[in-house]
Amino acid sequence: MNKLMYGVAYYDEYMPYDRLQEDIAMMKDAGINMVRIAESTWSTHEPHNGVFDFTSVDRVLDAMHEAGIHVIVGTPTYAIPAWMVKQHPDVLAETPRGQGKYGARQIMDITHPVYLYYAERIIRRLIERVSCHPAVIGYQVDNETKHYDTAGPNVQARFVQAMREKYGTTDKLNHALGLDYWSNRVNSWEDFPSTVGTINGSLGAEFARFQRQLVTDFLAWQVALVNEYKQEGQFVTQNFDFEWRGYSYGVQPRVDHFKAAQAMDIAGVDIYHPSQHELTGTEIAFGGDMARSLKRTNYLVLETQAQAFPHWTPYPGQLRQLAFSHLASGANLVAYWHWHSIHNSFETYWKGLLSHDFQPNPVYEEAKTIGRDFARLSDQLIDLQVANKVAVMVSNESLTALEWFKLPDGRTYNDVVRAMYDPLYRMNIGCDFIPADASEELLAEYELIVVPALYAAPDATLKRLNEYTAGGGHVVYSFKSGFANDAVKVRTTVQPGVVAEACGVSYTQFVQPHEVGLRGPLLPDGAEGKVVGWMELLTVTTAQVLASYDHPQWGEYAAVTHNRYGRGQATYIGGFLDAQSMQRALRHAVTAAGLWGRNQELSFPIIVRSGRNRQGRQVRYYFNYAGEPAVFTYPHEGGTDVLQDQRVKQGDAITLSAWGFAIVIE
Repeated sequence: MNKLMYGVAYYDEYMPYDRLQEDIAMMKDAGINMVRIAESTWSTHEPHNGVFDFTSVDRVLDAMHEAGIHVIVGTPTYAIPAWMVKQHPDVLAETPRGQGKYGARQIMDITHPVYLYYAERIIRRLIERVSCHPAVIGYQVDNETKHYDTAGPNVQARFVQAMREKYGTTDKLNHALGLDYWSNRVNSWEDFPSTVGTINGSLGAEFARFQRQLVTDFLAWQVALVNEYKQEGQFVTQNFDFEWRGYSYGVQPRVDHFKAAQAMDIAGVDIYHPSQHELTGTEIAFGGDMARSLKRTNYLVLETQAQAFPHWTPYPGQLRQLAFSHLASGANLVAYWHWHSIHNSFETYWKGLLSHDFQPNPVYEEAKTIGRDFARLSDQLIDLQVANKVAVMVSNESLTALEWFKLPDGRTYNDVVRAMYDPLYRMNIGCDFIPADASEELLAEYELIVVPALYAAPDATLKRLNEYTAGGGHVVYSFKSGFANDAVKVRTTVQPGVVAEACGVSYTQFVQPHEVGLRGPLLPDGAEGKVVGWMELLTVTTAQVLASYDHPQWGEYAAVTHNRYGRGQATYIGGFLDAQSMQRALRHAVTAAGLWGRNQELSFPIIVRSGRNRQGRQVRYYFNYAGEPAVFTYPHEGGTDVLQDQRVKQGDAITLSAWGFAIVIE
């Protein structure tokens, strides 16, 4: 890409009347230079088995090309047509909830040979038709792909074969997964039962890992098909999404993003977030940091909200702030789902950039200012190169394991991830994400690694972290780290397992806290701390105690510790701390790592994001995520506020309006 892209999803097939030219005129007026099409309309493109009609695709491509608007074409494989289910009802995924019913999207078994046959046929016919069209710049394979809990006989047979290849014998399988318990032992591969009813977390975790691999393989298969037709300069992407809690929240349980992204030319992402008075920018930063980390370069926001739900309709100024928030994490495309509001069916009240009357509205008018500034500032803001010194290590295996063994109050892995990521964000500490199997070379790129609840991990992973620490790195571990191996089998060594030596602590007991506070040097005079949901009763060996539990029975035990190990340091957080206490613990670790700098002089609601542009110049974004103005003193050398086109020098007072922002290029 040689310019910033500003886009929308566009579905001419959904329109109640023909208004393509009018839509294009309004897009041009708003600075929209990209649309995504086709990923949702298989039944339109193939109304009957083997009968193809790409009229709507051709029509839109020709019109967009004439208007100078680029197009990303999606493979329409995530929502299957009715004729397929009528002829082959077993293509619907069989899940723990039973056989699927037709109607919703993403209900098929992505391993089923009949589904794959039809999917390949529609992919080939569509991509062959569009690949040489001058409007097409790239392709999106499928849509927010997951395994859809598919677990029928077809999948079970493949899983048994995978276990046979991994373990070799049933004796090794039984020992690794602890299947003697409750007579779950498998004594022949032919007797291997369905995992749907298993009570064994180790077996369940193996199946979840296998299901995630199905997604990786499925997407790589689609990419390979598209690559047969892809022209020079075109790219292939996928719109990865996240765990959903009414908005994008945390690590996706049903996809290993790091593995699935390997087949893509560029990572794509869908990011949805709270808005109005609840807007903090955290989810935009989290999703952007994850997407940027997948390929370790810039990425595409293929979907984010314009108006959407009534509680998401942005306050004046928020849409503009949000668009630039994506750029500040390294996005080169910001695209809305979607252009127009739909007049019927499931997403009638998920409004697009245009409302149901298709007329200009305040959100559309604000989008026009974004389009103008994207065009004006493209050369200066595209390809932001972000170089962070802090990484958050995430693990799909630990996520799955803690679904089996939730904290007593029901909190899960992503609750721990967000409890550690969010304070870093609020302190303006830029982060990347790295997988749990990160290499020594990748670890060495960072000065501080934050490790939330690495509950299930092989010895090799924990030893790499010990070596990283001994070599001069800094690590922050949360509770529930190092406890079990990668088969979710609890270690028989002193806890927290392999990292106990580096952390300088051990524990044999853990409890659910009740009215437990914190005391110690981590808390300034008069400050209070609280432990919620989980606490490990830490005994120090070589570590310094930063905080102890404030409780008549548990007061002798440490809650947060800091240990020197070799040339590096390790912090261990033994309890689920309240937000302020977690932030204090992380601030201590960041300071000990020598990473507390000028950006940390500011904190939420003023958020700083930065990187270098194509010209190698430092670009600093300052966002005010609050409903009232904020003033700060510019702490760096002089630069230019490119939004206002005026010089800024060190010591100047900069005022940010409510939901406002500034961009300074030095």
